[in-house]
Amino acid sequence: MSRRCLVINLNKCSGCDSCIVSCKHENNVSLGNYWNRVLAIGPVGDYPDIQMYWLPIMCQQCENAACVKVCPTGASYRDPQNNVVLIDKEKCIGCQYCQYACPYGVRQYNKEEGVVEKCTLCNHLTATSDGVENWDDTLDPAHAAPPCVHNCSCGARFFGDLDDPKSAAYQALAAADPADIHYLPDPGNAKPATAYILSSKYAQWKELV
Repeated sequence: MSRRCLVINLNKCSGCDSCIVSCKHENNVSLGNYWNRVLAIGPVGDYPDIQMYWLPIMCQQCENAACVKVCPTGASYRDPQNNVVLIDKEKCIGCQYCQYACPYGVRQYNKEEGVVEKCTLCNHLTATSDGVENWDDTLDPAHAAPPCVHNCSCGARFFGDLDDPKSAAYQALAAADPADIHYLPDPGNAKPATAYILSSKYAQWKELV
């Protein structure tokens, strides 16, 4: 089964927020809501030994997604073709159970539509993609990636199937030192798939609480 997600190299991320802007533009995300956020971690330490990095947070595409389990209508589901966690707005009744169940706070309530929304990995663009290359106008849709990836000014974001050696996400992790690969804290058995690469020579990974 496919394990599609984003891999983000924090050694390269500059905190420019272009991923936030491209996400809101592509998905027409309502004012005040964000499907992708970038947190400033730090600065910590004493001059001149100061450490800081930026941490983008979006749907973690958990292996055991609590949001899917608690949804009473089946609105939160996995795409049967590629296993991406999605929301069917036609079935969503706005109960927000999924929002409460998400351990990462990445689901947003759209007051105007009365539904919950979140990052979809731009499945409307990438449903048939293999994630081999970052998207641009010269590539065919089979190699599409979400706009947050191809608009990343530092080339810090990678998309694809973690089980496909040809995908950009797989290759980014394969090239990294295993000690530099991190995940958001798992409060139970969610098993978030989204991975972050951060070398200790730039900053120490900080566990969010």
